[in-house]
Amino acid sequence: MKYAFAAALLAVTLAALGPSAALAAADDYAFEATTAKVSANREAVVAVRLVNRSTGKPVPNAVIFQTRLDMSPDSMGEMTGAVTPLPATEPGVYRFRVNVGMAGRWALKMAAKVPGEQDTVRGDVIVTATQ
Repeated sequence: MKYAFAAALLAVTLAALGPSAALAAADDYAFEATTAKVSANREAVVAVRLVNRSTGKPVPNAVIFQTRLDMSPDSMGEMTGAVTPLPATEPGVYRFRVNVGMAGRWALKMAAKVPGEQDTVRGDVIVTATQ
C-alpha cells in the first residue's frame, strides 16, 4: 500500500512539473567555445565545452560524431576547413585541430550523443581566426 501511495505521489508531482521536468532533452545542453580566437593556419586548436544548461556543469563522455567547420558567420558557408578530434585534457571539454585557411569568423558545428540522452545534441560555436 505504501508503494502505491509513493507511486501516485510521484506521478502527481511529475504531472504538476510538466513533461520536461521528468526527462532531459537535447536542448538542455549547449556547446561553448573555450577558445574564442585562433591564428589562421592549419594547426589551430579549438576547445569546446559541452554543458548542461540547468546545472552549468560540463558533460563528460559525450560522443561527438559529426563536425563541420565553415565560414557561414561571414556569409561564406561554402568555405570549409578540416576538423580533426584531439584527446581530451579535462572532463567535458572536447578539443579539435582545425584548418582555418583565412582570417574571419568560423562556425564549428557539432552533433553529439550524451550518455543517457536519447536525442542527438546539436550546436555550434563561433571562433574568430586572425592573421
